[in-house]
Amino acid sequence: MAEESIFLDYVGDNPHMRIVQYLIEGKDFDYTLTDMLNAGVSWGTLNALIPKFMGLGLIVKTRKIGRATLYKINQNNIAIKQLMGLYHQLLIEKLNHLEQEQLPKKKIGVLA
Repeated sequence: MAEESIFLDYVGDNPHMRIVQYLIEGKDFDYTLTDMLNAGVSWGTLNALIPKFMGLGLIVKTRKIGRATLYKINQNNIAIKQLMGLYHQLLIEKLNHLEQEQLPKKKIGVLA
């Protein structure tokens, strides 16, 4: 069963945004194309989108290990900064909502 994603509910559940979400969640790491398959996209889609993302400056190449090239989200890109802000704000709102649901309800009595 697929995990629910608040972020994808807001921005749309499509291959572009799945990859962006995956890279935002691991913003401090770099990934091979094989790693990025964990975002839930096909190999063909991934191979088509990565050059496009590179051209837009959304991701950057970080290094090569053997024949594998590693990529990372470009945290200096203005669009990525905005998407990361939205991602974090949605998580905070969801956590606050869950916290409010967990607080015990106080009964208010009237003293006579």
